[in-house]
Amino acid sequence: RARAKIWAIWEIRMHKTKHSDKMKTAVLSVAALSVAAVAPTVSGLAVTVFGGTGYVGSAVCERLIKKGHTVTAVSRRGQNPKPDNAELSQVNWVVGDATDPKTVDSALRSADAAVHAIGLLFDVDSGLTGLNKIVSGSGSLPGEDSTYDNITRKTAFNVINAIEKKQNFLSKKKYPFAFVSAAEAGWPEVAFGETVDGLAPEWLNKYLIAKRAVEAKLNVSKGMRPCIYRPSLIWDWTKFDVLPVIPVFNLAAAVGVPFVDKTVRVETLADAIVAGIENDDVEGVQRVTEMEALGKR
Repeated sequence: RARAKIWAIWEIRMHKTKHSDKMKTAVLSVAALSVAAVAPTVSGLAVTVFGGTGYVGSAVCERLIKKGHTVTAVSRRGQNPKPDNAELSQVNWVVGDATDPKTVDSALRSADAAVHAIGLLFDVDSGLTGLNKIVSGSGSLPGEDSTYDNITRKTAFNVINAIEKKQNFLSKKKYPFAFVSAAEAGWPEVAFGETVDGLAPEWLNKYLIAKRAVEAKLNVSKGMRPCIYRPSLIWDWTKFDVLPVIPVFNLAAAVGVPFVDKTVRVETLADAIVAGIENDDVEGVQRVTEMEALGKR
């Protein structure tokens, strides 16, 4: 009887142990699913960055490399802007004109995602082209054909068209495409925005017309997941020309001054763009609050 009793107790304990192990396995499975739900849905992508030698574009390239992605940067110069940078030295730098559809098609042939970071503040028709040397993060000057329509709208439309040609009914996922717009592009969406638009100088209106045209096309695009970033003033600690006005902008935004957005560090914007490329739940317009949140992922 004593042996039978001991055997019965042993069987009960073993049963409890097995049950406990099953429970632990179930808990671990649920935990794994939870981690998978918040983790990036893709990794090791081939990403083409248009405007990769620019201020924003080079920061995006650097962060993409750090995250383990393969990067091709297409620009007029096609040269590494920071030859001593370990990450940028791993980028495939390509000379190319994004206003040419064939160049864009070729650049995207083997790409899994695209970033459009081509832009300029003062085009050739603005009468202020010389200021680009000061305000441009890369210090570049526009060419004779560098209008807002060519540099922003036409190049972005070429990228969108190339992506739509790549996608078909067999495509399993939407193609991630990040477009760097501007905070001012959203003015018509707020009260008195159209009035402010009417008071803006002609060059700024043309600048915003081009940005809004791209946003509008992205909103009806097929087969892609557009991530539209609307930064205000973009800066870092090396931008001595704008550092004095950063607190002014941020204070005005904090107290609710209309049509003034908080400034965005270039590192934050670049991190947000990479997060948008990596995560399937990111889509549509991303303002400063969303950019800051994405930059922490």
